Amino acid sequence: MSYPANRPNPRLDSDAQAGIDVTEDFERFSQRNDVFTRAMWDDGVKSKQTQSFFASYRMEAIPRRGDGFTQRDFALRNASWLISDVVTNRHAAEGRREGFQAPISNDTPVAPQRVDIDEPARMSTEIKRIARFFGADLCGITGMDERWLYTARVDVRDMTEAPLGLPEGMTSVIVLGHEMEADLVATYPSALAGAATGREYSHEAAVVMQLAAYIRNLGYEATASMNDTGLVIPYAIQAGLGEYARNQMVITPEFGPRLRFSKIFTNLPLAHDVARPLGVRAFCDICTKCADACPVKALPYGPPSTETANVSAIRGVRKWTSDAEKCFSFWAKLSSDCAICMRVCPFNRDYSRRRHRLWLKLALSPLRKLALRLATSHGARAKPADWWAGV
Repeated sequence: MSYPANRPNPRLDSDAQAGIDVTEDFERFSQRNDVFTRAMWDDGVKSKQTQSFFASYRMEAIPRRGDGFTQRDFALRNASWLISDVVTNRHAAEGRREGFQAPISNDTPVAPQRVDIDEPARMSTEIKRIARFFGADLCGITGMDERWLYTARVDVRDMTEAPLGLPEGMTSVIVLGHEMEADLVATYPSALAGAATGREYSHEAAVVMQLAAYIRNLGYEATASMNDTGLVIPYAIQAGLGEYARNQMVITPEFGPRLRFSKIFTNLPLAHDVARPLGVRAFCDICTKCADACPVKALPYGPPSTETANVSAIRGVRKWTSDAEKCFSFWAKLSSDCAICMRVCPFNRDYSRRRHRLWLKLALSPLRKLALRLATSHGARAKPADWWAGV
C-alpha cells in the first residue's frame, strides 16, 4: 500500500471539532520508537528490570510481600492475558507479534462475491449492532486518516522496520471500546489490577477478529488491529467516542477513561461518525489529579504543547504528552502495568448511577470548578484483598 511521505499536508478541516491540533512539524510515528518496543532493542530503555517485567507475564513472575502482588494476583493477571498472548505469539517466529507489532492475520478469506451496500449509514448501524453482539461496549466509525498510521511495523526477529501489511484501498476505521472492570481498576497499582487490562486485551482480540471475519464474509477487506498499525486514540476521538485528556486517555461519557480500544481497517462502505467535543478539555485545564498522583511525575502540568520528552511520542501535535520512559520505568519496577492516572481521574465513575450522571453534567458545564471540588476525595485506592474477599 502506498502511503504519504512523513510530512504530508498535516491539517484537516475536521481537526478543530475533534480537538486535534497538528503543526507544520508533524511527523508520522514509527512504532519502533514506542517505549514497549524500545525496551526490546534500545539500551537506553532496555534493562534487566524491563526484561524481568516482560518475563513476569509468563511463569516467571516473582510474587512478593504486599497486598496485590501475591502468586494468586499474578496468576489471575497472567491468565487474563492468555487469549491475547495466543494471538500475539502464533506468528512471532515469522517476525509478527500480532496485535502489538503487526496487524492480526486474516483467518478467513474475503468472500468472492460482495454484498451490495446501497446505504452506508444503514450498514454502519448494522456494524455497530454486530460489534455489540460480539461483545464490544462502544463502537464508532471514522474515515481512514493516514496521519495516524505508523510509518512501518516492527519485525520482532531483528527489530527492523517492515511494511505495515494493510491492503490497498482501506477507507474506514471501525473503533471498538472495551470496558475495564471498575473494581479491579480501583486496586491500581497492583498485579491484580493488571487483570483488568489483560482481560480486555483478550476480549478485544476475539471481538476484532470476529467482526473483521464478518466483514470479509460480506466480500470486503477487513484487517483486525489492536495496538499495531496505527495510533488508536486519534481514531477513537475522530469516531466520536470521546475526548483526549491530560492523562493521555480518551474520556468517554459512558465509562470515563476506563476502556481499552481496538480497531478494524476496512473498505466496507460506511457512514462516518463525527467528533463530539463535550467539554473534557476545559475540565482538564483546571484539573491535575492524574499528574499529582503519578509516582514518577511522568504526566504534564500546564496547557497542551508540542514538547516531547523523548522519541516515544509523536512529533508535531499540540497535546498533553507523557514522559513514556519515566512511566514505563515504574511499570518495570512494579512488574505490572500502572494506571493510577485512570483510577484517580474524576471521570472514572459508574455512569449507571444517577448521581454520577449528574456530576458529569456539572463537570462538562461552566460549573466545572464546583465539580472538581466535589471530586476532591475521588479515586482512593481499594485494597486488593477486599476484591478477593468478594470473590
